[in-house]
Amino acid sequence: MLTKAESWFRRWFAKVWKVRGGGFYALGFVVTFIYLEVRTIAGEFIESSSLASFFTEQLVEFVFRFAIDSLINTAYSFIWPVYWVQWQPPFGAIALGIGYIVFAKFVKKHVTDWLFPDGEPAEPEQETV
Repeated sequence: MLTKAESWFRRWFAKVWKVRGGGFYALGFVVTFIYLEVRTIAGEFIESSSLASFFTEQLVEFVFRFAIDSLINTAYSFIWPVYWVQWQPPFGAIALGIGYIVFAKFVKKHVTDWLFPDGEPAEPEQETV
């Protein structure tokens, strides 16, 4: 039985997976977005003087700042391959290529099976007018 958090995460990940094409790019987008969000939240907690002051004084400010940071993190997640290509040229581009090959051969089937245990859902049919 799935926990609520895992169920929610799986539904969100499956939605992103389908929208981003269900491949290496989709996985990179999700991993980058999660990394940036965790880094943002951790930074906010570290910058607060105490946990109590975080919740009492900065909660509203945190919510608005986090919403804006989430939008920025989404934009950064869209361009995640750029970070790899810029990392230690030309090794970043080589690592990106190797990552794509490894993903296609060994990872994609497992991720797809986990996200869609009953098989890949069919795309909705387009209505013709």
